[in-house]
Amino acid sequence: MGYFNRLPNFNYVSRLDEKVSSSDYIEVKNIFKRAKVREDFFQNFTAFTRYTISGDERPDNVAQKFFKDPDLDWIVLYINNIINVREEWPLTNQSFKNHLVDKYGSLEGAYAIHHYETEEVRDQADNIVIPAGLQVDEDFTITYRDVAMGKEVIASNITDGITNEQFETNLQNEKRQIYILRPAFLGIVLDDIERVMTYSQSSQYINEKLKKASNINIG
Repeated sequence: MGYFNRLPNFNYVSRLDEKVSSSDYIEVKNIFKRAKVREDFFQNFTAFTRYTISGDERPDNVAQKFFKDPDLDWIVLYINNIINVREEWPLTNQSFKNHLVDKYGSLEGAYAIHHYETEEVRDQADNIVIPAGLQVDEDFTITYRDVAMGKEVIASNITDGITNEQFETNLQNEKRQIYILRPAFLGIVLDDIERVMTYSQSSQYINEKLKKASNINIG
C-alpha cells in the first residue's frame, strides 16, 4: 500500500460550484497528517544499514530490492527524511547532463574550474600537516616546521582544480548515501505509522479513518 492510501480522510466543507447547500461536505485526504516513528527507534542503529544508490535507481527500485514491494518507496524516502525527491534524490544520468548544461551553459562550461582544493601534505614523521579537500586559492602555499627535518618547509603546488562537473558529481554522490530499514523492522515501523494515521475520539470523530471539520457557514 502506498503512503497516500494510508492517509486518513477528512470531511471538509465543500467549495465546489455544484454544491447544494452551505452544509455540503466532501471527503478528502488529510495531507496534514505526517507519518512519525517514535524517536527511540532511530537510536537503534541495528535497525538500519547503509546503502549507496546505484546508477539510475529510483526509490521504488530500492524498495523492491529490499522489501519486495515497490509501493514501499515512501519508506525509503521517509527513513531518510527526503521530502522533495527532485531535489534530494540523485539525478539520472541524462537528467544530470541536462542539469550541467542548464546551470553552466554548455558541456564545455561544465568542465571549467569551479574551485581549488588541497592535496594532502605530510611531514617526515608522516603526520598530516594539511588534509586533502580544503577549498583554497589556486596558489595556496603553507610554511610549517618539520621537526624530523629540523627546519622550516614550504609546501607549494599542492592544489588541484575541481571542475564544475566534479563539484556537481560530488554533490550527487553525497545524495547516493542513504540508510535502509532492515526488513525485519519493517512491521514495527508500519504499525507505528498506522497508529499515527488513526484518529482518536474527539468532537470531530466519525471513525478511526474519518473526521469532520467544523462548518463556520452554519451559525
